[in-house]
Amino acid sequence: MKLVQYQAGGSGDVLPGLWTDRGVVGIAGIVRKGHTPQETMQNVIDDFDRLRPRLEGLAKTGEALPMDRVRLRPPLPRPGKILACIANYWEHAQRAPRDLNMFLKNPEAVVSPGDTIRLPEFTEPWIFMHEAELALVMKGPSRLVKQADWKKAVFGYTCMIDVSARGEGRKTWKAGSWLGKSFDAFAPIGPCILAADEVADPNDMHVRFWNDGQLRHNYNTNDMERYVPELVEFASTVMTLNSGDVIACGTNHEGLGALQDGEHVEIEIVGIGKMSLDVVDPLKRTWERGVYMGEDSTNPEVVKRHLPKSA
Repeated sequence: MKLVQYQAGGSGDVLPGLWTDRGVVGIAGIVRKGHTPQETMQNVIDDFDRLRPRLEGLAKTGEALPMDRVRLRPPLPRPGKILACIANYWEHAQRAPRDLNMFLKNPEAVVSPGDTIRLPEFTEPWIFMHEAELALVMKGPSRLVKQADWKKAVFGYTCMIDVSARGEGRKTWKAGSWLGKSFDAFAPIGPCILAADEVADPNDMHVRFWNDGQLRHNYNTNDMERYVPELVEFASTVMTLNSGDVIACGTNHEGLGALQDGEHVEIEIVGIGKMSLDVVDPLKRTWERGVYMGEDSTNPEVVKRHLPKSA
């Protein structure tokens, strides 16, 4: 089951719905309406077990709006928390696992499928890059969740682009504060929330990202250093996770590249779906186009290029 928020005809109230093969089916008539679309989706998460039979019925027989007559909005327009993993992928490196670590990303940075990633009019960062990630949608309140019980705390899955301002090379700008991750529009989320029980294993999902049709990120979540159960245990040990909170699982940095003015980007996680956005830079800055190939890249071609020459 895929949950969305949408506007009919591209305008008007933001409503909860189901994304089906027939189009979007509205469910506003059976769910508790919150003061905001975020609260409404949190109510759906909290009430999901009770609502499920009616939701399944509506998915089959409810009136569906064709996709060209709706505008998808973020399924979680303002999560209470966006926790994001720092690194968390092997990237084919032969090394000891790194310590698990996370940062908090600004919930106000969320934008919709079909929206615009507007780069800031701020010249201190060296470059702006994309990171395509699997994101966990939490069900709470969840606290001190053991790895064996992780499924009780995960409601579903969505896609997130962790847009990142960087200093020279791959280093995150203002890494000590992680402000480089929190500019407005730096957290596109969508296109839907896929219910957790429709995913056999979140550590076997394929993530892709295209920039103007060029495939950049192309990896499986089985390459995580720390798998989803450990992420849930770690995060819930530090803080209570509430319904509608998000944990972004990190990215494989081999596919990093610049985002710049006029580009069209797409993220897809197989099973969840695809969303696209445009990039606008008021300052019209330009960087080398393509996958980042600096010396600190983990792209296999870069690693090969910098291997010591044999005697």
